[in-house]
Amino acid sequence: MTRTLQAIIFDFDGVIANSEPLHYTAFRQALDEDGIDLTAADYYAHYLGYDDVGVFQALGRDRGVPMGAARVEALVTRKGERLQDLLQGGAVLFPGAVDFIRQAAAAVPIAIASGALRHEIDEILQAAGVDSLFRTIVASGDTAESKPSPEPYRRAFEQLRAEAGVLLDPRRTVAIEDSRWGLESARGAGLRCVGVTNSYPAQALGGAELIADGLGALSLDALDKLCES
Repeated sequence: MTRTLQAIIFDFDGVIANSEPLHYTAFRQALDEDGIDLTAADYYAHYLGYDDVGVFQALGRDRGVPMGAARVEALVTRKGERLQDLLQGGAVLFPGAVDFIRQAAAAVPIAIASGALRHEIDEILQAAGVDSLFRTIVASGDTAESKPSPEPYRRAFEQLRAEAGVLLDPRRTVAIEDSRWGLESARGAGLRCVGVTNSYPAQALGGAELIADGLGALSLDALDKLCES
């Protein structure tokens, strides 16, 4: 069938992988060793949309704590080690995520734009058997600025267009996000915006043109209709 939808770019944490609670625990454990407290409420309210470097830099600014490059690098390394320990606990994909990814990849080119580290994304996708379905992945460190800057989604769109060999239209390309920071990034890149309520309620997903309870509640037909408008 001919689709109005031309491509999909997924966020990773909070959309495909239910790893946000694990990320918070890893951040908290890394910061505990420096005597810095980070509550869950504070993390979800202020820092969830950043990549690892951005979290520590923003936290330093907000708390008046010096966060030089060496200290941030050490914290990022420590946080990554804690996260790897936590990820050994088992599958972290949201219900319905794999089925939707397979359906999407069979219909249109798909990509990821995420603030997660590339090796974390790769390991989880490989374990789920869907790593080969994504044409391109933009991860932490691939752009000069992280979300809410439009750079990650802009880079993913440009790379996806090059990989697909098709002149993709950003208004027919859907970004799927779980936070207002991610939606702001996608909107700034000119993409259509879908929000999923895995991390925040619908009322906190300002800027989403369509909201669903997760990938398992989405359909390609619904994304087609969105791109028609």
